[in-house]
Amino acid sequence: MNDLSRGAHPDDNASNTRPSDLFDHIKDRMRRDLGQFADLGGGIMFPKLEGPIGPWMRHEGRDVLVWSLNNYLGLAHHAEVLEADAEAARRHGLASPMGSRMLSGNSDAHEELERRLSTYMGKHSTYLFNYGYQGMVSLIDALTDRNDVIVYDSQSHACIVDGIRITLAGHTAFRHNDMDHLEKRLKKASRMVQGTNGGILVITEGVFGMIGDLGALDRIVELKNRYGARLLVDDAHGFGVMGRTGQGVGEHFDVQDEIDVLFGTFAKAMAGFGAFVTGNEELVRYLKYNMRSQIYAKTLCAAMVEGAHKRLSLLQEGMSLRGDLFRIVDLLQSGLRSRGLDLGQTQSPVTPVYLSGTPRMGADLVMRLREGPGIFISAVTYPAVEKGVVLLRIMPTAQHTESDVGLTLKALDEVLSEEEYALCVQRDPAVV
Repeated sequence: MNDLSRGAHPDDNASNTRPSDLFDHIKDRMRRDLGQFADLGGGIMFPKLEGPIGPWMRHEGRDVLVWSLNNYLGLAHHAEVLEADAEAARRHGLASPMGSRMLSGNSDAHEELERRLSTYMGKHSTYLFNYGYQGMVSLIDALTDRNDVIVYDSQSHACIVDGIRITLAGHTAFRHNDMDHLEKRLKKASRMVQGTNGGILVITEGVFGMIGDLGALDRIVELKNRYGARLLVDDAHGFGVMGRTGQGVGEHFDVQDEIDVLFGTFAKAMAGFGAFVTGNEELVRYLKYNMRSQIYAKTLCAAMVEGAHKRLSLLQEGMSLRGDLFRIVDLLQSGLRSRGLDLGQTQSPVTPVYLSGTPRMGADLVMRLREGPGIFISAVTYPAVEKGVVLLRIMPTAQHTESDVGLTLKALDEVLSEEEYALCVQRDPAVV
């Protein structure tokens, strides 16, 4: 038996040296990134909203007007959805079906939902995910190998970034929605794959969920075709909301057929959990046998699958719901813009209000809104946005009313005029 097998250090001169404590590194990392905000207090981090999901909920023992949920169409507590969920849970519980989809977790309901989603989305074939985040990570990993190159929007969601981290493919980012920069990156990627016989995957989002603008899919499609690339679109915030029938941003730009791999989630417009990928039949068949997060994890539970059938029916009949949503979006965004507030380039229900300041100022501001006028809005700070920026992220839904908008605008008028917050307001130069 040699020294290594007995646990001795390979370097005799360092045999008495102990490694640093792993938990000491954790303490250090806690002082960076989001961990540095753990002591802001006041319910800023991990706040508790209680009661039925809707515009008015309970927070810290009082009713508050909530603008922080992705419940776009108000389906979270829709009477028909609650009934479908409850009936499915009564019949199946939350355990069924047991096991991964490949081995023991398949069902007629899963396959029928996939067929219905394919028809709704105008695609040939669809496969369900148990969860959206890990589904996207596994999707990127399955689509690429060490010979390929990924070109992705620099503002891509964390699930895309994490998928790129684990893949063996080369990768390079292009500046957000900058088509000249995308073309430069595609030229570089083309040179990179010449020697590997690999392919190019372009990744972007439909609706960018933090800032609300749309991925320039019409122009991206032109470039991906010119350079022989394939296009993956994460349309988590667009599915069910954008486009004439709610197919998403591809429908909005009339390029749905040009999206090679389309990802949607049930966590936003459908107010549930789980997700799906849709595309051509050969692609989806390949993914079913190669996505590790679906092969080695439990399938989407039957209660959610059957509840998703009801949600999909409501989306298909959802012109009035989308109309209610965009009526509130227009009222809210026009009211904010008329006050000179900077909403960036949003083209969707996602409504960011850009302010200047520190994370502490952002925490104080949202607590002032919650504790005073009772308006629950979330503040986003570095590292989710650049240093010195505080972003109020307001999420309208079909359930909000004209009165809710009026109360919120009045509250913002009052609070943002207070001395400690007035200087943080970034006025839109097009208005003031």
